[in-house]
Amino acid sequence: MAGLELLSDQGFRIDGRRSHELRKIQCRLGVFKQADGSAYIEQGNTKVLAAVYGPHEVKGSRAKMLQDKVLVNCQYSMATFSTGERKRRPRGDRKSTEMTMHLKQTFDAAIITNLYPRSQIDIYVEVLQSDGGNYCASVNAATLALIDAGIPLKDYVCACSAGFVNDTPIVDISYLEESGGGPELIVTILPKSEQIVFLEQNSRLHEDNLSKVLDVASKGCKDIYAILDRAVRDHVSKVSNVANTTE
Repeated sequence: MAGLELLSDQGFRIDGRRSHELRKIQCRLGVFKQADGSAYIEQGNTKVLAAVYGPHEVKGSRAKMLQDKVLVNCQYSMATFSTGERKRRPRGDRKSTEMTMHLKQTFDAAIITNLYPRSQIDIYVEVLQSDGGNYCASVNAATLALIDAGIPLKDYVCACSAGFVNDTPIVDISYLEESGGGPELIVTILPKSEQIVFLEQNSRLHEDNLSKVLDVASKGCKDIYAILDRAVRDHVSKVSNVANTTE
């Protein structure tokens, strides 16, 4: 990373964005029919596929069954070809296990779990291409897949990262910016209530700068919410039109 300027004197980042600009986001719902809900999202060069199954009977040991709410089962994995290194990534490796736990924590707080007691919802997330912000793209894809499956949520669940370079907060950081060794804050919020459901900080950040970086990440989450909401409305409109033409 020596000699690589993450933020120029003119305020531009390596990929040409300003400090407050998100990477380009493209997303689709209902990308394959085998699942109850599915979605695909691209955030810059990070590409993620999410699939949701359920609610259904609890699989395996009935000891896992929760009497008063649904069991949320998550699985995060990365495709062998998702990064420049072509290495096998077993599903149970430490990073995948950690990401799986974070996703479960996030969606336990967002799904209206008491509607489906003694049942299970499965959320599968696969990173097809990795260029930073894997957790954030996974949350945003899983949110769309849950909406596609018709599972009631308290609100959209939107995640965004932020960093701090040259005394400037930067939003939605890429792999190169992550690799720079500076502080990174990952935030997941319910946009309407502004409730934070997940917060993680990597590397040290002075407390005087924390609120500035948190504000930038939260604003990024709200901008992502607007994009996801538009994608959902477009998808519902297309599905309605298809249904009307087939009647």
